[in-house]
Amino acid sequence: QVQLVESGGGVVQAGGSLRLSCSASGSTFRVYLMAWYRQAPGKQRDWVGTIHSGSLTNLADSVKGRFTISGDSTKNTVILQMNSLTAEDTAVYYCNARGSTYDSSDLEVWGQGTRVTVSS
Repeated sequence: QVQLVESGGGVVQAGGSLRLSCSASGSTFRVYLMAWYRQAPGKQRDWVGTIHSGSLTNLADSVKGRFTISGDSTKNTVILQMNSLTAEDTAVYYCNARGSTYDSSDLEVWGQGTRVTVSS
């Protein structure tokens, strides 16, 4: 019933910017954590950043200073603003959310993934 809808992926040149958005659908889903992960071809899925319900954010060292993560809890939305992109940022980016519903006090949901390709 709960779904994560992602948008913003695409192809950009190195040094460019991209804005990823992820929104959790379902009026009964109350999110307390949203995060971004990414997976490059042939590599494991790596954590990129997290935003908690209290707006506390954390970013992986590999993206600090270039990426920012923000959210709107009233809309169950997380934004990943990516600047100064490099070829190493090329990956499929996945949105992740944890929250609660009437039937479950702890639910984890993954998005379908959105592809980001940085050309050099």
